[in-house]
Amino acid sequence: MTDVTDLIRDRRGPQPVDAACAVAEAAAHTAGIDIRLLDSVSELEAVRRLYEHIWRTGENNPPVTADLLRAMTKAGSYVSGAFDEGELVGACFGFFSPPARETLFSHIAGVLARMQGRNVGFALKLHQRAWAMPRGISEICWTYDPLIRRNAYFNIAKLAADPAEYLPNFYGPMDDDINRSDDTDRVLVRWRLESPDVEAACDGRPRLTDAEAARARGAAVALSVSAVGGPVAGRAGSSTVLVGVPADIEAMRESDPACAAEWRKAVREVLGELLTGGARVRGFDRAGWYIVDRQETE
Repeated sequence: MTDVTDLIRDRRGPQPVDAACAVAEAAAHTAGIDIRLLDSVSELEAVRRLYEHIWRTGENNPPVTADLLRAMTKAGSYVSGAFDEGELVGACFGFFSPPARETLFSHIAGVLARMQGRNVGFALKLHQRAWAMPRGISEICWTYDPLIRRNAYFNIAKLAADPAEYLPNFYGPMDDDINRSDDTDRVLVRWRLESPDVEAACDGRPRLTDAEAARARGAAVALSVSAVGGPVAGRAGSSTVLVGVPADIEAMRESDPACAAEWRKAVREVLGELLTGGARVRGFDRAGWYIVDRQETE
């Protein structure tokens, strides 16, 4: 189904690598797709067109160019594509951080909207993990918009990646129909490839958390959603706090950009300050809550 086995045919490693390949193969099979590494100019040009379509940028401002991807593959970086009956429906690429850190920075991963619900993005990340581990990579990092619920859940719960830094306006202005005029605040996550939580998540056991249960145990609500959809600041005095985000920030950017801007400012002030102060995001409840420990739980 995928070329994961070929990735390590000449590099057979210890059992964790074999297990990573097995779960990657299973994820691709479940999604009903083929995943393979890409390196030809025509394939990489198809990735450029796919990203243009997903982010609605137009030809004059592509998220990445085929020539840059071509140079990255020559340098040994990771570029893969997901295919549904021969059609490219998703792609992912990343490059290496400093060698001493044994880290891959995964820059862009995107899947066509019509493929949502088939776990194509999950299969792509597991393929990336299976490619990385036999190359001595222990961690993959990437950024995501903390206001997008589905991305927070995917990264923190489904993949068990750990938020590490809040990065205000990280990319500066981006001329696409997804970010619009909003500041490009991002959260950097670290995916520790052989951690127990990540191994469990890749095996289909996500890191689930319950915001209501945390609240019943005394967690404070530091940020919530008002009846009309705006941010409502609360208190963050307890050891565990809940930080809410709106149901659909992307739609809000179109229908009420002023409210979307208020949300950006509120999440930056609350979640950003918590992470900067050393707090740890324990999880993300699918109902739209970050569960954040201001100190390690016992």
